[in-house]
Amino acid sequence: MESRKKYLLGIDLGTSACKVAIFDKSGEVVESGAGDYPVYYPKEGWAEQNPDEWWEAICHSTKELFKKCNISPEEIAGIGVDGQSWSAIPIDKSGQVLCNTPIWMDTRADEICQKVKERISEKEMFQLCGNPFKPSYTTPKILWYEQEQPEIYKKIDKILQSNSFVVFKLTDCYSQDLSQGYGLHCFNMRTGEWDEKMAEKLGIPMSFLPRIYQCHEIVGKVTKKAARETGLAEGTPVVAGGLDACCGTLGAGVIHPGETQEQGGQAGGMSICMDEYHSDLRLILGFHVIPDKWLLQGGTTGGGGVMRWLHREFGAYEDSRKKELGKSALVQFNDLAEVVPPGSEGLVFLPYMAGERSPIWDPKSKGVYYGLDFSKTKGHLIRASMEGVAFSLRHNLEVAKEAGVEVQVMKAIGGSANSLLWTQIKSDITGKPIVVPSSDAATTLGACILAGVGVGLYKDFEEAVSLTVKETRSHEPNERNKEIYERNYNKYIEIYKNLKTVMDD
Repeated sequence: MESRKKYLLGIDLGTSACKVAIFDKSGEVVESGAGDYPVYYPKEGWAEQNPDEWWEAICHSTKELFKKCNISPEEIAGIGVDGQSWSAIPIDKSGQVLCNTPIWMDTRADEICQKVKERISEKEMFQLCGNPFKPSYTTPKILWYEQEQPEIYKKIDKILQSNSFVVFKLTDCYSQDLSQGYGLHCFNMRTGEWDEKMAEKLGIPMSFLPRIYQCHEIVGKVTKKAARETGLAEGTPVVAGGLDACCGTLGAGVIHPGETQEQGGQAGGMSICMDEYHSDLRLILGFHVIPDKWLLQGGTTGGGGVMRWLHREFGAYEDSRKKELGKSALVQFNDLAEVVPPGSEGLVFLPYMAGERSPIWDPKSKGVYYGLDFSKTKGHLIRASMEGVAFSLRHNLEVAKEAGVEVQVMKAIGGSANSLLWTQIKSDITGKPIVVPSSDAATTLGACILAGVGVGLYKDFEEAVSLTVKETRSHEPNERNKEIYERNYNKYIEIYKNLKTVMDD
C-alpha cells in the first residue's frame, strides 16, 4: 500500500441522517460531516425513504468533508459503508431505483406475513434463517411489491440493502454482505449462503439476490462518475460493509463471545457476540461483520428517537434558553430528569412509538404513559421515557438469557450514551455494568475498521480494535434502586399484556 494512503472513510447511513467521517489508523476522527433526509409516512404502518435522497446527502456531505480538511481524496486507503436494516430497494436493469423503500419500522406487509405462514411453516423458515417471519423484515416487503405493485415488481433486476445500495452507487457493483443477510428468509444463517429451495417456496427469484460478500471484502472501486459526484478519488477500494448495529458493535470493540453492544441511536437494543449458533423466535439473529461470529440482537423502535420526539414536541422552551444557559435542549432535558427520583414516582412508559420489534413483535402496539396525575412534571415524562427504553432493553436481555446467552458487560454507543443519567438508568434497570467507548462515532468507526482490514491497513480485527477503541467511563448498577425498578418493570410488562387487546382493535 502506498504510504500516503493512511486514512479511512466511513459512511454511516442512518434513519434520519447520514454521517461521513475520515479516521486515521489510531481511530481518531480527522474530520466529519452529516446530511439529513426525510422519512415518509404515507399511511398508517408505513415508513419509507427515497434511496436517491440518501445518495444526494452522501455526495453533498462527502464533498463538504474534503473542503473542511487538509486531506486529499487520494490519501483515503479504503471506504466502508454501514446502513440501517431491512431495506428492500428495487433496482431495474439500468441501475435506477424503482420506488421508495420501506424501512426497518415499516409494517405494511403484516397481512402478507399471515398468508405466507399459512402455506410455509414459520418453524421451517426459522430453522433455516434463525429469525421470525415479521413484516419489518426484507422478505415480506419483496412479496408486498409483487402483490401491491406488480408494475414495479416485473421491472426488478436486484433487491439491495441500504449499504449495498451505496456500494453500488460508488462502484457499479451489486453486493449483499453477510450481516444484512438476516433480513431475508431464504438465507442460511449457519452457512451464510442463499437457499434456493426456500427462495422458490417464498416466490423470490434468485436473480433478485446479489452475490454474498464478507463484510470486509473489497467489492469494487470508486468509479469515475461516483468520484465526480462525491469528490472521492477514482479507484479507491470499497468494501461490502454491513448492518449499522453490527458495525457499531465492532466500533465499540465487541469482537469476543459474551461481549455486548448496547445501542442508543434512533432505535434501541443490544447485540451479543457469539461463536456458537443460538436463536430464539423473539429475538433477531445475524452474522457479525467479523468472520465466524454471530450476533444475537434485540431491536426496539423506542431508543434515542423517543428523546428526539420529546424534544420536537415539548422542547420549545428549552430551545429558547440554549444561548442563555449555554446548554442544548437535550442537556436541559437531562437536568430536568435528574431531579426526579428513580422510578419516576410511579410513572411508567411503554416506548412502542412505531409498534415494537423484539421481543413482543407487535406492529399495533402503542406508546403509553401510565401513572399520570397533577403532580407529574415534564421532568417526570423525560425520566419515565428514559426508564421505559431501559425496560425494553432489559426485556430483550431476559429473553436472550432464556435462549442460553448470558451477558456480563455492555458497551454503550449512540447519542444516548452521552447522557450519564440515561446510561446509569440502563445499568440500574438491567443489573449489568456498562462501559462507554470514547468514539462518539462508533458505528462509522466500525465501517472504517472493515475497510482497514479489507485493504490491509490492519493485519486483523484484533489489531484494529486494540489500536482504535478506547474506553472513557464505566457505570455499575446501583443496588439501592433495584427494588424500585423491579416494581416498575413488572408494571411495564403487565401494562402491555393488559392493553394488547385494546391496541389490536
